[in-house]
Amino acid sequence: MPNPKTATQEGLDTPNDSNTYEVSRDILPIHCPMAGSSLWDSHPQVYIPVEATGSAKCPYCGCEYRLVDF
Repeated sequence: MPNPKTATQEGLDTPNDSNTYEVSRDILPIHCPMAGSSLWDSHPQVYIPVEATGSAKCPYCGCEYRLVDF
């Protein structure tokens, strides 16, 4: 059961709510969970190396990040 004091944090997105994210170079470096997400119920923040191949997956949750202007 979620902690009622932290379960809803207004103004923040739910972390890892999608399996694929399209990102552009202007927001690099990208990390998972993304900026603006509630972190209390997610994994530690890790940087995702999308620059080399145009896409990469988070080692914790498996979300895929794709560069749209690769």
